[in-house]
Amino acid sequence: MAERINRRNFIKKTLTATAVASAALSLEEKTLLAKPDNSSKSTDNKDVKLMSTGKIGNVEISRLICGGNLISGYAHSRDLIYVSPLLINYFTDEKIMETWSICEKNGINTSIIYAGDKRAVELFKRYKDESGGKMQWLSQTEPNSLNIEGAVDEALEYGASAVFLVGNLGDKWTFENRIDLIEKFVNYVKKQGVPAGVACHSIQTPIAVETAGIDVDFYMKTMHSDSYWSKRRPEQNKQVIDNTVDNYWDMTPQQTIEFMGEVKKPWIAYKVLAAGAIHPKDGFKYAFENGADFACVGMFDWQIEEDVVLAERIIKQFEKRKRPWRG
Repeated sequence: MAERINRRNFIKKTLTATAVASAALSLEEKTLLAKPDNSSKSTDNKDVKLMSTGKIGNVEISRLICGGNLISGYAHSRDLIYVSPLLINYFTDEKIMETWSICEKNGINTSIIYAGDKRAVELFKRYKDESGGKMQWLSQTEPNSLNIEGAVDEALEYGASAVFLVGNLGDKWTFENRIDLIEKFVNYVKKQGVPAGVACHSIQTPIAVETAGIDVDFYMKTMHSDSYWSKRRPEQNKQVIDNTVDNYWDMTPQQTIEFMGEVKKPWIAYKVLAAGAIHPKDGFKYAFENGADFACVGMFDWQIEEDVVLAERIIKQFEKRKRPWRG
């Protein structure tokens, strides 16, 4: 009898502990535990459109865009030195192609890839050839000031649908007062018949580009609240500008909202989850409610389906908002 009672108490305590642990899980973790992983199963679902889209130039783009930093191993890891090696080991060629496939099945039709990562661009070509997928990519491009044309041409040879200046360089040329180089880049890209963009972390970059009257087709600007525990300290801002810390997020979120609210060009927000510090339901709401037309998000394969559901639900809530949808 005592043995049965002890066993019953053990089972009761175990079930209670499991329930408590489950309550503490994130929405992503609960979703992962609640159903089997069928992500690797092949289904003919290429024409499913689950995600809202907008346009930049003549390119139709899903409002949620698959970021490329995780795939290339460029992780913003704060003080965690193992994060980049972990991502490099996790994202094998097969896992990257699986990730793109899951994106397509859930209505994400666009990925951003760093043009300087030859493995990524070659793998994307292989993915298209082998899967017959319709995924497109926007090229994050980092040209040398003496050879802007060559960097753009290389991205287009790999089939990029649009080309934009990488954020570090957009900020650097702005701080060095070389807006002429940004204009040269934008004009050359546009001459090739594809949309031209400028990315940045500092709000001073789009301010400078707009002031100069450069006919950019879209911006990529960091966008997230600063209400999270590991947010950047004020004394780190100069280190960000000097390119000496791994912390490239939004320095001035309220100023971003105010200035970008008046910009009449499509805006892709990035770093919207502050490298995993902000839950998607909060990061997506902050970005889309405050004016972003698209959100670029680095996603693991097991996060994609839930992120699409959350993003689409939030987008529908803000069909009418203070800043009109520009894309």
